Amino acid sequence: MNGRFLLALYIFLYLPACLQAQTLQPYTVPPYAVTGTYSLHHADLFSSEGNPAALVRLPGLAMGIWGVRPFLLNELSHYRALAGIPTSSGNFGFNAAFSGFMGYSESQLGLAYGRKLGNKADVGVLFNYNSIRMAGYGSASAIGSGAGMILHLTNQLHAGIQVRNPVGGKFGKDQQEKLATEYVFGVGYEPSARFCFSTEIRKAEDRSPNIQAALQYKPVSSVFIRAGLGSIPSVCWTGAGFLFRHIRLDLFASFHPQLGITPGMLVLFQLKSAGQ
Repeated sequence: MNGRFLLALYIFLYLPACLQAQTLQPYTVPPYAVTGTYSLHHADLFSSEGNPAALVRLPGLAMGIWGVRPFLLNELSHYRALAGIPTSSGNFGFNAAFSGFMGYSESQLGLAYGRKLGNKADVGVLFNYNSIRMAGYGSASAIGSGAGMILHLTNQLHAGIQVRNPVGGKFGKDQQEKLATEYVFGVGYEPSARFCFSTEIRKAEDRSPNIQAALQYKPVSSVFIRAGLGSIPSVCWTGAGFLFRHIRLDLFASFHPQLGITPGMLVLFQLKSAGQ
């Protein structure tokens, strides 16, 4: 299938739900990047995209970037840069994202904050500025927000809940489009520092619930493997990370039965080892 056909198929399958309901679905962060969200040993800077409360597990100053090319189409490419700064009063996260092409693009600037509530609970909040631009129609923007909590039920079992865009988030002067409200519940189990399994349910406004499951295994200290699957859309994915002192390089890909392969790459710079 050529690129134009894939792009048309993507629009046919996914955009009608947004147009009919007049809600703009948030760009889905690759599940690979947030596998360690519900974990003590496997959390990293990117885990904060799964739940802002995961910022608490940041061991030191960190910076990272990831990019994906959905179904090998340049027009759908998405790139995101993040930075995390730990402080004595809590940890801060920053992100900037861009996706699209000259005809249509989306961008985002975000701020997140996470801190401990004792030894058993972590909490976090996030705020972001979202902008969409369409050639010939101009641009519009909206403010998004969210909050999350992760409970450490035991040293091996963790559970989290999150809500995004519960109110507001409306675009343009007429405010006919809005950011979709999303609820997330997840559980993680790590029997050892080498293995972690997690599952979560995501319910976005005007969408059926999406169930995702993922696992991570670290055979040696400098290498780990991740794999998982999701229900809506029906995809499976896998990848591996390689640690070189303070720099980590990850290569991953997902597969959609109709639309094909989505490759991605992730680079993380961590001043202090995250225990990956």
